[in-house]
Amino acid sequence: MVPGTLRDSLFILDAIHNLDGGPKPETVVTDTASYSDIVSGLFAICGYQFSPRIADLADTRLWRTDTRAVYGPLEHMSRHVVRLDKIRAHWGDMLRVAGSLTMGTVRAYDLIRMLSADGRTTGLGEAFAHYGRISKTLHLLQFIADEGYRRMIGTQLNVQEARHRLARKIAFGNRGQLRQRYREGLEDQLGSLGLALNAVIWWNGLYLDAAVKHLREQGFPVTDEMCARLSPIQYDHINFLGRYAFSRADVAGGLRPFHEGTHHSG
Repeated sequence: MVPGTLRDSLFILDAIHNLDGGPKPETVVTDTASYSDIVSGLFAICGYQFSPRIADLADTRLWRTDTRAVYGPLEHMSRHVVRLDKIRAHWGDMLRVAGSLTMGTVRAYDLIRMLSADGRTTGLGEAFAHYGRISKTLHLLQFIADEGYRRMIGTQLNVQEARHRLARKIAFGNRGQLRQRYREGLEDQLGSLGLALNAVIWWNGLYLDAAVKHLREQGFPVTDEMCARLSPIQYDHINFLGRYAFSRADVAGGLRPFHEGTHHSG
């Protein structure tokens, strides 16, 4: 379980390193989340682009590494300087931290406590903060100048929200809210929700693929651009009321035949 705290992005970093298969992501898109300089530094040192959507863009800072450079219209926004000397002084320790995070010997959420003591950032923590300001500034500049980059972030967040809507629809008993008072109960409920959610998405994906093949066989010009807009996170055709039967299906006959109009499945 990932708690919805101000440092939930650190749990995301831990989850990425604990993936047991498949390719690792290159870009991590979140909502504003814990958009701190240290968090950006931890993602960057591990090789990931941390790309949260900016809630208060007007209040953000741009950082420079060259005090003599002139940035034109951005000059007044980039007066803060990245301390490269602090990064160099702790670079060896920063690489060791990256190795520990990647190998799973230390968790990012636990590490953040080691980078600050008594409310003050340690020297290593300051080095990570200055390192994070470099990638943070690059992200901000691309977010401002590149419409495609902004659209990519918005599209990914829309997919995430669509997934949440489907999960709330499945867990309709408490309006999509988890109300267990003990952790084991929450884990059981989340596990059941994940099973039902994955089953719906898998079923949708299976029949979307079959429908595309069927249309192409009928001569309809289904292009890759059309397919890119399809999403398995749909539920208008799913009946959520009633009982769920977890029995072994008879798959010898293949998929169900397609029907004209609306077809409800449960």
